[in-house]
Amino acid sequence: MDTGSEAGLIWIVSTAVVAAIVVPYLVGFRRRNRRDRARKTEAARLGLDRPTAQFPFVDASRCIGCGACVDACPEEDVLGVVGGTATVVNGLKCVGHAACEKACPVGAIEVGLGDLKSRADIPATDGWHETSVPGLFVVGELGGLSLIRNAVAQGRRAVERLARRARGRGPAGDGSVDVLIVGAGPAGLSAALTAVENKLSHVVLEQEADLGGTVLHYPRRKLVLVQNVELPMGRSLRRAEYSKEDLLDLLEDLIGQARLDIRFGQKVEEIRREADSFVARTVGGLHRARSLVLALGRRGSPRKLGVQGEELPKVMYRLLDAESYRGQRLLIVGGGDSAVEAAIGLARQSGNQVTLSYRREQLVRIKKTNEDRLAPLVARKQVHLLLSSEVREIRRRSVVLDAGGHEIEVPNDWVFVFAGGEAPLGMLRQIGVRFGNEAAPGAAARSDEGLAATRTR
Repeated sequence: MDTGSEAGLIWIVSTAVVAAIVVPYLVGFRRRNRRDRARKTEAARLGLDRPTAQFPFVDASRCIGCGACVDACPEEDVLGVVGGTATVVNGLKCVGHAACEKACPVGAIEVGLGDLKSRADIPATDGWHETSVPGLFVVGELGGLSLIRNAVAQGRRAVERLARRARGRGPAGDGSVDVLIVGAGPAGLSAALTAVENKLSHVVLEQEADLGGTVLHYPRRKLVLVQNVELPMGRSLRRAEYSKEDLLDLLEDLIGQARLDIRFGQKVEEIRREADSFVARTVGGLHRARSLVLALGRRGSPRKLGVQGEELPKVMYRLLDAESYRGQRLLIVGGGDSAVEAAIGLARQSGNQVTLSYRREQLVRIKKTNEDRLAPLVARKQVHLLLSSEVREIRRRSVVLDAGGHEIEVPNDWVFVFAGGEAPLGMLRQIGVRFGNEAAPGAAARSDEGLAATRTR
């Protein structure tokens, strides 16, 4: 073959490679870029791209726009690639998995806490989760991060800090314990187990009649995502998912083995500081401790709608067993995962007519798995999705809603309200705890070695 023919063949082969590989890639890249740009614009309009809790931070100077972070995210809608750079599209959906951080080949993304300085509902804490009141720690959901893995890590870290301080001190006297823990969810149990490991005396106060914290209020058989959690005392959770019942059984086994001192049915009504100790008052009496770890979660008391008829017995604020409701006309109020999971569970029971009402124009906070489970139910009209709507009045046989400026009346037997909870923030303020929007400069960085704890892993 002469040189000219060989060069021509090379040109033809190169052109074919470009046509077969490069052109489709460029077309796909442009299509995805346009889609993500539109999503980014919509998210900015709705205020979904702002860092208010756990949040993926992208270093644009290092990002190569490969999209690995987008593909790795279990929630799928959090990140996108715009203009060749990864960007946050729906920050509210980030729950702190940090899968995007692990998938990035150039280390251009990090999942951590967003800007909490404007959050009036988040206590200001240092890297050890200690508040502005020395000896008082806040761990778990009340501190701004979700996921069981984060709760366990925070409860352990707070008590490890206390254990270092306790070295060389004698036992607590006058009926006191080294650490009083409020809340028997994953964060509180982790704190108690760490206290046992470090030979600190402890008491756990739990307002419910059983353990579990937020997990206790999940619907029956709900799957709980845990993601390889290392528990104190050498135990771990290795499966990606556990049922609610399996997880609670495992926690009960740990409690029995460690002989944790848990007092159930003890709602804390007051906390005060006396000299160098804390005093918590419950229906069972006074409890004294050198240090206090609050693992209360963010449920608190259910947030009410504040409408006429809300006091009717058909209005509920949690759903434990969807199978108990069949052949009913049901209204679910809320736009988060709890509301969507309730709607899904109730829609799967025979004869139910389920309406999901949400005040915004999109369901922006739900996990991708719930979004995928809800979509076919809506398509088959097993769930009537009523967006941009708000409850105006609850009647004995119906509910009146404002739907896009038009008043409608929906026949109804039961109303389930999932509008979040009102955390006990007033009690914290009374004893001097500062919050994100009140923190003094540098208050969130008092610890000389705890800054890394603001990361989710």
